[in-house]
Amino acid sequence: LPKALVLVHLYGQSADIDPILEVCDRYEIPVIEDAAEALGATYKGRSPGTFGEIGIYSFNGNKIITTSGGGMLVSNHPDFVTKARFLATQARDPAPHYQHSHIGYNYRLSNILAGVGRGQLRVLNQRVAARRRNFEIYQEALAELPGIEFMPEAPYGRATRWLTCLTINPDAFGADREQVRLALAAKQIETRPVWKPLHLQPVFAECDSIGGAIAEDLFEHGLCLPSGSNLTTEDLERVIEGIKATSRCLVHK
Repeated sequence: LPKALVLVHLYGQSADIDPILEVCDRYEIPVIEDAAEALGATYKGRSPGTFGEIGIYSFNGNKIITTSGGGMLVSNHPDFVTKARFLATQARDPAPHYQHSHIGYNYRLSNILAGVGRGQLRVLNQRVAARRRNFEIYQEALAELPGIEFMPEAPYGRATRWLTCLTINPDAFGADREQVRLALAAKQIETRPVWKPLHLQPVFAECDSIGGAIAEDLFEHGLCLPSGSNLTTEDLERVIEGIKATSRCLVHK
């Protein structure tokens, strides 16, 4: 059995947590939630990242709130929190001099950056509303195009739409994901493929993996659109027109 299961909540939407917890509880497998992208989302009225033994949030520059980097670990287990804080502050022993019995790291968040993050928590709901607005504008403008599909919102929760993602069926759309990405890049519009599956990453080439066909298909056809909280309607329309132009250009070529 695995030592732990890392449950990842992607693109601002919670995974379906209860069935996974049920299996892990049965086999006594601890769950660590990677909620880096899910701050502000809900699962049955509760925040992702608060169900497992440990929850992890990211405050990277592209997240829904940011401290310019770093993140946060949460847990209901005081021993876990104490151990994490100890390792994140260089694993200093309780001595009047610098003494280390363990290898530690300088992973702590500075007071100033923590203050920046706490200030942004006050506007988290506004940030979520802005991201959801982005998604709604994209969906209304593009959902009827042949070959375009957006990630649906799961019925068990509320997504932040931190990142608006779609898939492109090249046979129906007239262009594949990479052609669309490059066409937008030529217009100075940055988009990216969805995340590359871990089992395809070179660093894990020698590791065993099970399944992965769905993740591979999404990686081949998925595209992440500009989704910043400060995007204007004009910004979004520029992206939309770029995508539509790509379809027209390649279908009628």
